[in-house]
Amino acid sequence: MERQRLDKWLWHARVVKARTSAAALVEAGHVRINGVREKSPGHAVKVGDVLTIALDRSVRILKVVGFCERRGDAAAAHVLYDNLQNDKE
Repeated sequence: MERQRLDKWLWHARVVKARTSAAALVEAGHVRINGVREKSPGHAVKVGDVLTIALDRSVRILKVVGFCERRGDAAAAHVLYDNLQNDKE
């Protein structure tokens, strides 16, 4: 798999709890791909894209490093991205 829908990737990476929440987050303009605001949940992300996500009064900066077919547990979700923030939580 070379690309995946933005809302689906956010859900698989466990950034949000539901895919509908991911779509709403994107449509509200809270997600940037490589610095450009994206409002289409169906926009394809690829490996190497940097996502800036405004979520719950904080900002997460994640680099896409992989995809998966199914949503897994938290450990499986962590292999889908690199956290680019200095203050790792």
